[in-house]
Amino acid sequence: MAALLFAPWCVLAADSPFISAKVTRYSIWFYGRPAGTQTTTVADDGRISVDFSYRENGRGPDLHEEITLAGDGTPLTHRVTGKSTLGAPIDESYERSDAGAQWKSLADHGTSKPVGATLYVPLAQSLEPQALMVRALTQAPDYKLPALPGGTISLERLREARVASNGVQRSIALYVITGLDIIPTYVWMSEKPQFKLFASIFPGIFRGVESGWESQGDTLEALQKEAEDKLLATLAQRLSHRLPSPIVIRNARVFDSEHARMLPGKHDVYVNWGHIAAIYPTGSQAQAAATQIDAKGRVLMPALFDMHDHENKWNAVLQIAGGVTTARDMGNNNAALADLRARIDSGETLGARIVPLGFIEGKSPYSASNGILVDSLQEAKGAVDWYAQRGYFQIKIYNSFKPEWVKETAAYAHDHGMRVCGHVPAFMRAEEAIGDGYDELTHINQLMLNFFVKPDDDTRTLARFYLIAENAYTLDLDSKPVQDFIALMQAHGTVHDTTLAVFEGPFTQLQGEVDPRYAGIVAHFPTVFQRGLYENSMDVTPANVDRYRASYAKMVEMVGRLFKAGVPLVAGTDDMAGFILHRELELYVKAGIPPAEALRIATWNGAKYVQLLAQLGSVSPGKRADLLLVEGDPTENISDIRHIALVLKDGVAYYPAEIYETLGIRPFTPAATATALTGIENPADRSVSSK
Repeated sequence: MAALLFAPWCVLAADSPFISAKVTRYSIWFYGRPAGTQTTTVADDGRISVDFSYRENGRGPDLHEEITLAGDGTPLTHRVTGKSTLGAPIDESYERSDAGAQWKSLADHGTSKPVGATLYVPLAQSLEPQALMVRALTQAPDYKLPALPGGTISLERLREARVASNGVQRSIALYVITGLDIIPTYVWMSEKPQFKLFASIFPGIFRGVESGWESQGDTLEALQKEAEDKLLATLAQRLSHRLPSPIVIRNARVFDSEHARMLPGKHDVYVNWGHIAAIYPTGSQAQAAATQIDAKGRVLMPALFDMHDHENKWNAVLQIAGGVTTARDMGNNNAALADLRARIDSGETLGARIVPLGFIEGKSPYSASNGILVDSLQEAKGAVDWYAQRGYFQIKIYNSFKPEWVKETAAYAHDHGMRVCGHVPAFMRAEEAIGDGYDELTHINQLMLNFFVKPDDDTRTLARFYLIAENAYTLDLDSKPVQDFIALMQAHGTVHDTTLAVFEGPFTQLQGEVDPRYAGIVAHFPTVFQRGLYENSMDVTPANVDRYRASYAKMVEMVGRLFKAGVPLVAGTDDMAGFILHRELELYVKAGIPPAEALRIATWNGAKYVQLLAQLGSVSPGKRADLLLVEGDPTENISDIRHIALVLKDGVAYYPAEIYETLGIRPFTPAATATALTGIENPADRSVSSK
């Protein structure tokens, strides 16, 4: 490893190898469309300033950074100001000297006395700090450095490449940083003529590429995807346990999801060739079973459905750890999602099976960029055809879709046997969307906007959040407009995809308080990740917090009213996989839904509304063996749903404790134990390890 070239406390000059060019501009893209820019400027004294801004789906950050570096390439000072993705102010600072280090944001503050080179991980940041970390880590022993406020950051150089644009060639390399998050961070760096940021890519979704080199984005994404897929394939091989079958799960308390109740007594459940074969009273005589799992009185239940997901490779891994084996994707890069589905289905990547929806958005300055964007009713029908011809069972309409297209588009989808759901398009109300053919409404805020949106309110903007936060607390749920709306949903059989949890933190959390969605589990996460749980991207202040919390409480109460009225509900996240679905179920109970009914929503209803009830959603002979073994009793204490000892997906075993440990997360319960028995029916399975 190269020795440090400078004294650690001298501020670097502009010609230091740790410093980029004078001015470098980057183009920010989402789903293949330009969305913003980053400009990195280096002053003569070596001070680095960065301006970073983008807009996607009507929202995005505006950041300004000022950074100075020590002689070892680690930050001496780092100041970030601006606005967050959802409009909250950002004001964060860090300073290091011989006396120690101190940092302060609107969410937290702290001090430390670091020894030697130390990296600071800001809560809010552009793409530039990743490049600074790469440069510093290449000079560090073993490519590792301590981090503030805690943890260790590591670097690995994965591969190099040569790219060309307009007759100019560039040598670049792909690096992976671990320790910033529970998933790896990938960074492309120019290595010659200067060691600086070249690109930051999240395949299928996001690209930040040095201006003038945008044409190389596809090449870089393909190379990065190849490297990442190799890592994920290794993980899938290690974490997937193909137990010899038949498998007998003994002494289990079985949850009957169809009737939202526990079956009396205990049972032995037999699994063979990926399906539930039989259910016997406990103590049954196994006929040449190959694997036995003693449930020890744990609850055996169908695996969960995440009915509002925007899937990616690492989120997919978390789904399995959280007990989700089927996820409904609500909008994505169609090509990237097709590739991910294929990799999951083949076993090359760990994840829930994906049921995709056909995302259709109108073109506007506020458009979301995933799925298919259309500019006419005819194009909208063409998008329906595209999805219908690929077997999609449902379309999702989004914010910028023209209200006057909804009725005919919905009818066209229905003619093809497809269901229709979505956001309520701007300048339209939810009751109008139902009348025009929506089978399902997405998000509780979209439903609540029905009572507050005025003709000139543009809900393509952040108004779709703040309008509800500012006003929902005033809504009388016993009023005629609300009762008429609920009756309309009843009459039409309109399903509601509530995503209550996705709004809980943004609507109720003051800066510096822990995100209430993670309040009971925050200690399970790595230190750097924990810090982000004390920051809110929405502008909740002491002046508005009581109002916003009351509005959120009204949203929770509304979901309880919908359930009592018989409106079908489905459970989804639209956020971090697993953890947020568990919180969604806790919030259902808070809304007055019995825990067993909350589980029914997350299992039976999930299967029903993705048209897979014949295969999934209950512990029934003949259905796929998608099962969870849960410590405790989630029908009495819904929070026990976090304590999953075993996940089966098509009969393949996964242990959440093992997955969480791989990602640096402290497990919630020990793994169940599978024991090999004599008389193995499928000898070919002997070579596959079990826990």
